[in-house]
Amino acid sequence: MRHIMNFFRSQPPGRLITLGFFTVILTGTFLLLLPLSRRPGIDISFVDALFTATSAVCVTGLVVVDTYDTFSVFGRFVIALLIQIGGLGVASVGASLILITRKKFSFKSRQMIKESLNVDSFKGVVRLVKAVLITTVIFETAGMILSFIVFIQDYPPLHALGNSAFHSIASFNNAGFDVLGNMQNLIPYKDNVLLNLTTCGLIIFGGIGFLVMLDVVRNRFRFKKLALHSKVVITTSAALIIAGTLILKFTSDMTWLAAFFHSVSTRTAGFSTYPLGDLSTAALFTITFLMFIGASPGSTGGGIKTSTFFTLIQSMRCALTKRHFGAFRRSLPQETLSKASLITLLSLSVVCIGTFLVSILEPHLSLMQILFEVTSAFGTVGLSMGITPDLSVASKLVITAIMFIGRLGALTIITMWINRPERQIRYSEESITIG
Repeated sequence: MRHIMNFFRSQPPGRLITLGFFTVILTGTFLLLLPLSRRPGIDISFVDALFTATSAVCVTGLVVVDTYDTFSVFGRFVIALLIQIGGLGVASVGASLILITRKKFSFKSRQMIKESLNVDSFKGVVRLVKAVLITTVIFETAGMILSFIVFIQDYPPLHALGNSAFHSIASFNNAGFDVLGNMQNLIPYKDNVLLNLTTCGLIIFGGIGFLVMLDVVRNRFRFKKLALHSKVVITTSAALIIAGTLILKFTSDMTWLAAFFHSVSTRTAGFSTYPLGDLSTAALFTITFLMFIGASPGSTGGGIKTSTFFTLIQSMRCALTKRHFGAFRRSLPQETLSKASLITLLSLSVVCIGTFLVSILEPHLSLMQILFEVTSAFGTVGLSMGITPDLSVASKLVITAIMFIGRLGALTIITMWINRPERQIRYSEESITIG
């Protein structure tokens, strides 16, 4: 036992978080395989249970079996719990248990919290965990109440309450799971303004990140007082939502409400109120692009993140206009651009390799269908053109791996096993021809 504890103490935080996610996924898989988790007469394979558990923990929402038609109340509770753990992060959940039991935080625990919430220092990490938990409870409770007002009109009280709680957890954690049955997502409520706006609100606040929300509250909603990171996240998110709404409206026959809903949902959440198979190629490409960008750092969503996209756009603008590299009267370090470029390149590599593998395994599917599915998995979005349940076992395993990489980040997955010290050797500089 002592050797096991010493092993875990010697591991870097990123590796422990990855192992934590993997452990939760396996635990969820075996729980979903229990007869108690399934409806009477319904069977589910190990691969399908693994896919569902991974999709829940990685807050994706891609499904190979219908959540309501396949799983019992206990099974749906397990999925909701996996979504909550995946959204908050394994380290945050562990920190919450430490707070509840009133034990002291070790240095290793603080390291894991710092890594999980993507903060720069150890200062105030315990207070940050408390704030994250309180924020989560407030938003999910408010979302549950507003959703209940809608669902009580169509379901018995207990059923409506269960649907409301599940939907609120899935929405705030940006996981596109629905419990309406028959793989219909939220299409029956496409014209319900309250449910559409409630879902969008939960997705937006869950997707901008806890640090941004706390910064906004701390500075009493005064934009000028916000940290540079918060300004970047808010402006980029708003610009993407507006641009996405306009493009989707003019490239499809969606209503303005549906265009706005999908502009919000497609970046991270995966809920849909419109049959995606009926969309034009231009609209599908727009959604694919938004899914690749994803949410913001320190949030419940995936993708390359809004700050990465903003950094790349700013570097292009500055290169073309010969201005300094920065924004909002602040300069950005060159290391930020290097990291943003690396993350984007690695992410593109994951999507391209995944698309190539699934294309080999599923030759009957179109490139747009496969690219859409793989990007949705990487961005932990959960939207699909309806091909997920019919994928082969090998393709399901590929998508499962991509969801896992998308939740933790391609850079984290690659670098967590590298412990070599940085080499200080300097070579003479020589330029190469570019372009």
